[in-house]
Amino acid sequence: MQTRPEGRRDLSNLGKIAGFLAIGVLLTVYVVRSPQDSMVARLVSYRKILELLGQHLYIVGISSALAVLTAVPTGVFLTRPRLKLWAPRVVSLVNIGQTVPSLAIIALSVGLLGIGARTAIIAMWIYSLLPILHNTLVGIHEVDPAIIEAANGMGMQPGHVLMKVEVPLALAMILAGIRTAVTINIGSAILAAFVGGGGLGNLIIAGNNISRIQVLVLGAALPVLMALSADAVFEMIEQRTKV
Repeated sequence: MQTRPEGRRDLSNLGKIAGFLAIGVLLTVYVVRSPQDSMVARLVSYRKILELLGQHLYIVGISSALAVLTAVPTGVFLTRPRLKLWAPRVVSLVNIGQTVPSLAIIALSVGLLGIGARTAIIAMWIYSLLPILHNTLVGIHEVDPAIIEAANGMGMQPGHVLMKVEVPLALAMILAGIRTAVTINIGSAILAAFVGGGGLGNLIIAGNNISRIQVLVLGAALPVLMALSADAVFEMIEQRTKV
């Protein structure tokens, strides 16, 4: 029996995820169990790394969830006939947050909110709005008008057409925007360490401060592996939602 293309892609992505996780675990074990001085030993215990990993995932999860809850409904509303004229203005406004470097957004947020994880979350939320908003708009606009017309001809109300026809058909494109936003956030969350927000960026800062390359490499490699794993997960989800 032949494996369907979707099944082969799923197996390929599962293999990638397993490989990335294995590399992360092996790298962590190597750094923790390698000969260390007292300064390195305090920085790279399993407990400390898990704590920083949890902080990193928390920042990414909250900021990404806020971006989805904000950008998807906004994008949907801006595709409605009465609000279409506002779409270019809103996109231009959101685009400002994307064009400004993420470190600059975090620095500006510190002036308003002080230091801590909340500042990093707000800054990353602003920074990740554009890909989700843009893909939501594009996905709904690309729905075939003939399909919408057929749904209207069947007597469906506009709200039902939106939720049962337009959004499902645009879902793959929306997920692609979320995929981009999440992978961006995983990398950007490193900067949270510069404002006292925690996360794996602390390993990079500490490794640089004490001139221990293994600590710095661990702090840089784990977010990369996380981003690659998340990208593979979203790719599988997108394949399942394509019509």
